Amino acid sequence: MTSPHAVIERAIEEGQGIVRLTPTWVPRVFCVPGRRIKLHPDDYYALGGDRGGIDERWFASTTPADNGPLTSPWEGLSFLVTNDGEKALLRDAVAHLKGQLIGDRLWQDYGQWPMYSKFFDNQGPLPHHIHHREEHAARVGQLGKPEAYFFPTQLNNHGGDFPYTFFGFEPGATRAQVRECLASFTRGDNKLTNISKAYRLEPGTGWDVPPGVLHAPGSLCTYEPQKASDVFAMYQSLVNNQVIPPALLWKNTPPELVGDLDYLMSVIDWDENVDPYFAAKHFMRPRPVHPRDEMTAAGYDETWICYKSSAFSAKELTVLPGRTVTITDNAAYGFIMMQGHGQVNASTVETPALIRFGQLTQDEFFVSEVTARAGVVITNPSSCDPLVMLKHFGPENPDMAALDR
Repeated sequence: MTSPHAVIERAIEEGQGIVRLTPTWVPRVFCVPGRRIKLHPDDYYALGGDRGGIDERWFASTTPADNGPLTSPWEGLSFLVTNDGEKALLRDAVAHLKGQLIGDRLWQDYGQWPMYSKFFDNQGPLPHHIHHREEHAARVGQLGKPEAYFFPTQLNNHGGDFPYTFFGFEPGATRAQVRECLASFTRGDNKLTNISKAYRLEPGTGWDVPPGVLHAPGSLCTYEPQKASDVFAMYQSLVNNQVIPPALLWKNTPPELVGDLDYLMSVIDWDENVDPYFAAKHFMRPRPVHPRDEMTAAGYDETWICYKSSAFSAKELTVLPGRTVTITDNAAYGFIMMQGHGQVNASTVETPALIRFGQLTQDEFFVSEVTARAGVVITNPSSCDPLVMLKHFGPENPDMAALDR
């Protein structure tokens, strides 16, 4: 058997600084798949009904999924793959190659790849839930978790059951009202969203979601860059006629504080949750990376799609039909193909229409920082179809310095 280090070194050499990643499918027992992430219809429950449906695909992940006692050892983790099919964990590649892969800045500051992205694809809405801030997440050995949303047009031919997302509370909501909802969690519908506000979701746009903000994601298929953590707690007890078990209310609460409603209240960033200008501060429309006429003349279009958090960022890159372009970035990134096919340096890339569970694809890759800085050559051989990819970056992307956020 080839050693993991040899596999890693061969993969980075074969791809000229770009490694191919295998699909990483993640089930959630509290979700019903929206069936828009290209998994074969027979495979959405490939891990068994007791594990729940597969409604997530994770990208560039060195973060294990936290799905309870039945979680497999590698769940949520990305693997790189060589041309002859040998695999190694991306997490091991980062540890072995260090700054050669993710850049010296990120390796020195974090000692790991500190973000991942995912497709989240649910048929209905999720419960109003929260991702903990650093101080609360640290109490259970986790990291605080900011995240962001972008709704790709390619994956949203239908909006699901409820294409609206609740964020925080109405400005007039009181702490006493919220605490009473939490106290009523096991009495049926605790009516938490009665004091919240829903926003209609628009394909091709996105939202920034800081930690400590309650949110009930709607049913669009969502691309979600986020910090490398799977910390959360569900604060709503009934959604879409589905009862949420109390264990999810107390998830990621220190054992000695389970049952303490005041602790749950402390997890909430109150000012952010009742901010009357939340939408103005956190809604994101795409912003051109460079002047549009210059990019079009060069054969491509690129926009910032997630840009309000310092913990990560993301871009959408479109290469026009029949064009070859060289794209430079000053940071390492993962990417997922959304449309078209072509060549990226030495790698063939393509966008599959249907994927079997366990099947290899050529739609997901990770680009080392040195390669990103040198410039990635992308060819779109189609005469009519754009080549489109989404690119996810780590913290403090230096290319965002000039962006007014």
